[in-house]
Amino acid sequence: MERRTLLKGTLAGLGTAALAACSSPVGAGLAGTPLDPGTVDYWNLFGGGDGVRMTQMEDGYRQANPDSKLQAVTLAWGNPYYTKLTLATVGNKPPNVAVSHLTRMKTLQSAGLLAELHPEDLGRHGMSAEMFNQRAWQAGLVDNRIYAIPIDTHPFVLFYNTDICGKAGLLDEAGQLKPIAGPDALVDALTKVKQVTGQYGATHGINGDSATPWRLFQTLYAQLGGEVLADNGTRVVFDDAKAGQVLDLLHEITVEKALMPGSIDYQGAIALFASGAAGFHLNGEWEITTFQTAKMPFSMTLVPNVFGAGGQYAVQADSHTLVIPRGGTRDKAQLDRALGFIKSMLDQSMTWAEGGHVPAWLPTVQSDAYKKLTPQSNYAAAADAAVYDPPGWYSGSGSDFEILMSSAVAGVEAGQLSPAAAISQVRTKLSDLASAPSPV
Repeated sequence: MERRTLLKGTLAGLGTAALAACSSPVGAGLAGTPLDPGTVDYWNLFGGGDGVRMTQMEDGYRQANPDSKLQAVTLAWGNPYYTKLTLATVGNKPPNVAVSHLTRMKTLQSAGLLAELHPEDLGRHGMSAEMFNQRAWQAGLVDNRIYAIPIDTHPFVLFYNTDICGKAGLLDEAGQLKPIAGPDALVDALTKVKQVTGQYGATHGINGDSATPWRLFQTLYAQLGGEVLADNGTRVVFDDAKAGQVLDLLHEITVEKALMPGSIDYQGAIALFASGAAGFHLNGEWEITTFQTAKMPFSMTLVPNVFGAGGQYAVQADSHTLVIPRGGTRDKAQLDRALGFIKSMLDQSMTWAEGGHVPAWLPTVQSDAYKKLTPQSNYAAAADAAVYDPPGWYSGSGSDFEILMSSAVAGVEAGQLSPAAAISQVRTKLSDLASAPSPV
């Protein structure tokens, strides 16, 4: 018996009352009073600045559609969210629309949990393939079929303190960061910044950070053309030589030359940069609100092309997508309400862009208003060079895969693992996951 069939039978045996043990919003959606048929039930995982902007966009939908009701539920980011979305869908009580990271969407689709979206239905609401960033759009297709609508690309980026980098001689006449190309140039730039700050050149989260070390590693490793998994996560194709180049550089920067702290958590890395103890900070672009609130002199740009031969560029990224869980719409009217809500989110992409994300909706990203939005538009090219986590049931944003990879990379940066030991650890643990069957 397939796991999904077994899970469905178990849920049916337990009854919807048992599912009410989930956190209250989910319990209400699964076991409470059925929603009015005219309501759009929408689940997302956005907190912080993203959550504030998403609430603004939800209110924008309500104002533009006074005859439609919207119930928006925000759940805990990561595995808890995807577990509850899976349970609700298998239990036949899914939301009409839900957020999914692109790197998680294919696992949901392979489990039969997402409805296929047809071009003719999208067309009724003014959406078509050519209106989206093609890297995000194509990465979200499954056998050329549509299951998700990308709303953004959120890449790994480089924040820099403009005052410190100016004193270090790293800015051009326009006040922008000069290109940093190659490992030697990166070490040189970090060294010059450390001479100004007296402490560090750069920071990024390491201790207990389940994603940032992986994002940095993947960016540099992908610039070398390296891949980690193949065949939907069932085969490990980790390139030891290329991984060694990246880990050797990170070991040099942190352990050998102390240009970055090798022991610091996510919030601590942010605080050091905000206080001027470092001139660079590596993170997702969503932290723009943090540094704007700190009223510090900063800008943002692409992570340097450290290993990209011949100008080839790559950067780790993911995309938020909007999906319709299977059973989330049961007739054409419900489908049109769901697609109308999705189109409303796309139409408000400038609000979303203010929080740092690169819009996937081309009418926004190609607009004069977005081009004037700085520093957000400075790294818009990252959307075309995005490298997504490799497909696999254990992969994707907030997954066991990212935790495993981040742990090994962080071990090297902290001086607790040699690059060779980290590579061995990764290969062993990935082989275990690759040989394990998917639980859904």
